[in-house]
Amino acid sequence: MLAVKSMDVRENFKSLCDKVFNGETVIISRPKNENVIMLSEREYNDMMQAKRNAEYLAMLDKSMAEAENGGFVVKSIAELEAYE
Repeated sequence: MLAVKSMDVRENFKSLCDKVFNGETVIISRPKNENVIMLSEREYNDMMQAKRNAEYLAMLDKSMAEAENGGFVVKSIAELEAYE
């Protein structure tokens, strides 16, 4: 992980982009602690996929808990076909 000042980013943008692309994470420090992170698109996509997976697993856990507590309705095939 690399920490740089925002003014240094302007002067070294290409070099920092190359480092980020090669796996480095860059913290850009800004006034009033309004820092930002620079990371590769691949790393961003991985983080977003992990977030979606966690949300999906949480939904499954909630559904399983509801089912275990009797929160489901039993329908026959005929009843389901009647909805069509």
